[in-house]
Amino acid sequence: MLVSIAILTAGTAVQVHALEKRQSFNQSLPPIITLNGSTIENPTAYSTPFVLNVEDMWDLFIGPVDSPSLTTTVQATPVPSSELIPPPPLYYSPFPSGAQYPTEQKNESWSFPKDFWWGVAGAAWQVEGAVKAEGRGPSVWDVLAHRVTNFAYENGTADISDNHYYMYKQDIARIAALGVKAYSFSISWSRIMPFGRGPVNQLAIDHYNDLINTCLEYGVIPMATLYHWDTPLALQDTYGGWLSENIVNDFVEYARVCYAAFGDRVDHWFTVNEPSVFCNQYPLPAMYFKNFTIPNIQQPFYCGHHVLLAHSQAYHLGTSMMSNSTIGWKSNGGYKVPLTNSSEDAEAVQRAWDFTEGWWSDPIYLTGDYNDNVKAFVSDFLPPFSDQQKTAILGSADLYAHDAYTAQFNYAPDGGIAACVANSSNPLYPACANTTFTYSPQDGGWLIGPASDPLASWLYKATEWVPPFLHYIKDTWAKDLPIAVSEFGFAEPFERQKSYLQDILFDPIRSSYYHDYMRAILIALSEGVNVVGCLAWSFVDNFEWASAYGVRFGMQYVNFSDPELPRYYKASFFEYKSAFDIYQEK
Repeated sequence: MLVSIAILTAGTAVQVHALEKRQSFNQSLPPIITLNGSTIENPTAYSTPFVLNVEDMWDLFIGPVDSPSLTTTVQATPVPSSELIPPPPLYYSPFPSGAQYPTEQKNESWSFPKDFWWGVAGAAWQVEGAVKAEGRGPSVWDVLAHRVTNFAYENGTADISDNHYYMYKQDIARIAALGVKAYSFSISWSRIMPFGRGPVNQLAIDHYNDLINTCLEYGVIPMATLYHWDTPLALQDTYGGWLSENIVNDFVEYARVCYAAFGDRVDHWFTVNEPSVFCNQYPLPAMYFKNFTIPNIQQPFYCGHHVLLAHSQAYHLGTSMMSNSTIGWKSNGGYKVPLTNSSEDAEAVQRAWDFTEGWWSDPIYLTGDYNDNVKAFVSDFLPPFSDQQKTAILGSADLYAHDAYTAQFNYAPDGGIAACVANSSNPLYPACANTTFTYSPQDGGWLIGPASDPLASWLYKATEWVPPFLHYIKDTWAKDLPIAVSEFGFAEPFERQKSYLQDILFDPIRSSYYHDYMRAILIALSEGVNVVGCLAWSFVDNFEWASAYGVRFGMQYVNFSDPELPRYYKASFFEYKSAFDIYQEK
């Protein structure tokens, strides 16, 4: 049964297919075709065409949204020199004098190569705000924040957030004032194509063109991510988003539009950000999105299958359109340390790698196909990759980019790995690897490192594990390819509870995180790991997904009661910059 929904935007009708093709996972209702006025056997199987424009989508599926008071682009103003003074002991005030600080002796055997790019990162839905401005269509995350009660901390929304959509010129000027070399941003798919497919929104093209040109004006390298979790709502409610192979062609067409519009000035591209995270978000909360009958435990792997196909096709398209560009994707996870020296814990570590980084990295860098542990699980419900698909997937990245925040211990589940693998109701199935952030009792039971904010319970300062992590990536996947730390950062504990500005700006644990992390990269470089760049998360406090405004990762403070007020550099930003002042080759 083929039913189409006519969607209007800018006066153009776009045919969006609600049931283009019955998938094997959506056959619980019989395909009934009826004539006008006839009786249908099962009314729940009936669908009908209707017409929506962008405003209708917001009204029907999201509801009212907040708008900023400032709705025109702010022109950049010079950053006052007084704001560029680092905190002590990075800066020694001429008056008052007398303070004594232990100094760090420079290690002359360390250096960042001259062409090492260091920068900061952000993502469209987290920083832009202006969610309905200039024709943007809603995304899945607009539904999650607006309609699913308590999905986001204190029911926060990203309607205004940092208002970066209108303040990007000043934001770029501020990062340039500290000498930042690169700005990694994501493009909002539903700004470019409000329904995920069909007409292209020229106002969005104009906006990102100007953002890119502003970067170049200030000598900042623009780095673009095509997809950072904000699936266009129309695609999710039409065919299930990443659950359907239909998304592959739509994503590749979206990529083509972006490459054509921005590829003459953007040389660094990431196709998708952290697929382990957004695929494991499936199944989405029931009763807020179109329903599909894929078993819950299988949904992340349907998503992952289509991500690999979409990424690989977008990669090859990009290399054909932009021959001088570097194109990759962004992995995530964390270094995995066996809790004990038992063989079972060693196996648990391997399974943890296989079901996180390896889920994507093994196909892209090693074989074109899943590793044995993942394949053993998915072979019962996913179609195998064809030889042509394997060839396209293998080698579809010019570098290995990893969002490498932390490390954790892994150990075998209670009852053993074999028992877990045989029991699909085990909460650790199918990976069957347990995690902890504390050493074993035999090693004292200490934390792996200082804890971040409780709302980021997955994050501990474990910078001493960064060098072995980078070695593992090199030895296992990257081989001779360059490696980039494409995100890393820290949530200062309880920062949201602070009210005194100077207290907020002095962020000692985050500062020590950046200090130690940069030295860890220097160690890896000195040991022969080809790390070519790093991107700190984030250049401002922002909307941190389900943690909303309850957790702060920014190296600049933002007053979310009035995000149009000035931003303020935190001490951690200066600490990050200091590593390059000392160690980058001139």
